[in-house]
Amino acid sequence: MTEEIRKLKEIIDGSDNIVFFGGAGVSTESGIPDFRSVDGLYHQQFQYPPETMLSHSFYASHTEEFFDFYRKKLLALWAKPNMAHRKLAELEQAGKLRAVITQNIDGLHQKAGSRNVLELHGSVWRNFCMDCGAPYTVEELLALREQSPDGVPRCSKCGAIVKPDVVLYEEPLDDDTVTAAVRAIASADLLVIAGTSLAVYPAAGLIDHFSGDHLAIINRTPTPRDAHADLCIAANVGEVLGY
Repeated sequence: MTEEIRKLKEIIDGSDNIVFFGGAGVSTESGIPDFRSVDGLYHQQFQYPPETMLSHSFYASHTEEFFDFYRKKLLALWAKPNMAHRKLAELEQAGKLRAVITQNIDGLHQKAGSRNVLELHGSVWRNFCMDCGAPYTVEELLALREQSPDGVPRCSKCGAIVKPDVVLYEEPLDDDTVTAAVRAIASADLLVIAGTSLAVYPAAGLIDHFSGDHLAIINRTPTPRDAHADLCIAANVGEVLGY
């Protein structure tokens, strides 16, 4: 155990109102690529930039291409929780961790056993008809896509498009989720930020509401908030939380 990890353990042991704010780097150890690292999604070559294909306007105007990209690059239904997810679930069960706030859409925190998970960008596991609002599982979404002649999943009840419950570029975050995240961050005595470059807004701006005792950042590369942190650890999240 390094000195940095030992210090983090001491802070966690002395805290009983911890909030975890995580990004794509939390799931890379589960085999899910992140976005902005050297091997990340945004450095791969596609017909359109990934940021474009993950926008609401592209979804509306190139729906078939959106779903093809979504299925190939954003669905990782095979992924399993790693040490970071499991440790956070343990801390919640021990009554120390009050909330997990995640930018991820993979549902791995819930798979690990976490209950109070605030998904800022939604989840691939939830889908809904854009007209009648009928809910669909991800398996049902994929089945509807296979049945569709153009690869666009359509509601079996009304025929409208079934959209994943994920927040695309140009779409707002869910108000209730944001409110709950702000409330959790504002009341925390320890905020752990992990696996995120803090480059995606408005999600990254939520940490401005923190005024607690300790701020710890776990990320392989520097972030804009490093200067404000009590502790910065440049390492994989699972390796650090697996102490």
